[in-house]
Amino acid sequence: MSKAISNENIVQYAKDLAATPAAAALQKTVMNNGILKSAENTDSKVKMTPVFSIDLETGAVANQKQSGRCWMFAALNTMRHSIQAQFKIKDFELSQNYTFFWDKFEKANYFYENVLATADQPTDSRKVAFLMTTPQQDGGQWDMLTAIIDKYGIVPKSVMPETYSSSKSSELNATLNLKLRKDAVALRQMVADKASEQAIEDTKSKFLSEVYRILAYTLGNPPTEFDFEYRDDDKNYHIDQKLTPQSFYKKYINWDLNQYQSLINSPTADKPYNHLYTVEMLGNVLGGREVRHYNLAIDDFKAAAIKQLEAGESVWFGSDVGKESDRQLGIMDPNIYDQDGLFNTSFAMTKAERLDYAQSLMTHAMVLTGVDIVNGKPTKWKVENSWGDKVGDKGYFVASDAWFDEYVYQIVVNKKFLAQADQDTIKAEYDKPTLLAPWDPMGALA
Repeated sequence: MSKAISNENIVQYAKDLAATPAAAALQKTVMNNGILKSAENTDSKVKMTPVFSIDLETGAVANQKQSGRCWMFAALNTMRHSIQAQFKIKDFELSQNYTFFWDKFEKANYFYENVLATADQPTDSRKVAFLMTTPQQDGGQWDMLTAIIDKYGIVPKSVMPETYSSSKSSELNATLNLKLRKDAVALRQMVADKASEQAIEDTKSKFLSEVYRILAYTLGNPPTEFDFEYRDDDKNYHIDQKLTPQSFYKKYINWDLNQYQSLINSPTADKPYNHLYTVEMLGNVLGGREVRHYNLAIDDFKAAAIKQLEAGESVWFGSDVGKESDRQLGIMDPNIYDQDGLFNTSFAMTKAERLDYAQSLMTHAMVLTGVDIVNGKPTKWKVENSWGDKVGDKGYFVASDAWFDEYVYQIVVNKKFLAQADQDTIKAEYDKPTLLAPWDPMGALA
């Protein structure tokens, strides 16, 4: 039986503190400098020198500013790298605002359909509560962006530039979530009142028209036809007229997105390796590409990323960027802070334990643009972030291989870089993946 804390307990704890070596000095240090500065390990800075045996030239970093579009920036960055190289357009960017518009719009429809699918459940059911907690947000997954591109194409940033609400999205998100929750009340009531399917569909269509208006006011009108005008790095002038978002994608990128596979490293007991998974209620475009994660052991996971980098192509990845990292230095390393030594205790957890006990999950997507291979093994990774050039090394970060092992959860690679057995399993299981609960950590949005 558990017991309350007694005065005797407190006296003993105070004695334990007094007996801790250098407790008084450490207390003063932490009180004046905070935990992380007091625990900072300068050895980590030396080991994370930004020199890599494989180092792709990718240009200046982008800046998502005060929005949660890292997954979108990271994916579009991998695509712009090939445009920059092929067409000699330094620091070219694709429009993150264009894909943002359509993602928000499709997420609204996805939410309405999930509301209708769960309308027979009480509002305190876990699924309904999950839906209403965050009807939509900025975050997403690689497969969700490919679903947008498949349906709507892509445009240069010059054609649909940033707006106040794309760069600082909190007001837009608050407004949309208010509307979506209000609309959920109406849709659930219509189901309870046994309204006809046509009446429900007409009401949903009216709601979507209102969402479109909100998005047009805040993000602008998405172009349907445009001219692409630019000067290349040799100062030669180019103009490509009467393009559509789909024809622009086909001419300037033309990746077969079906060949790119999301891989996860989730060493939890409920997800055996070498199997395909999907997540309930995770997506945006109904009828479009669905989320598919293939779980790989960490060594195979990293090997796939290295193969793609060796082939000259950057790698989209998702991680828990806030753990064991210094934003200003641009260093991500489990040894950057020695909190165990500072507090004379152990904070160690396995990767699986952190996932199972809600200590970690994917929070941010970035791009791998290099890796340092020493004696056949990766030691550190070059990372292109989307926080502008005022952090890290002009916006680029360095991740130790140990940090990669512990805090990288997802990468996207071309299937050709996977073992044939894995390609065969993905193909065999694609239409019947294991279904994970909506709140599974592998459903986290970057």
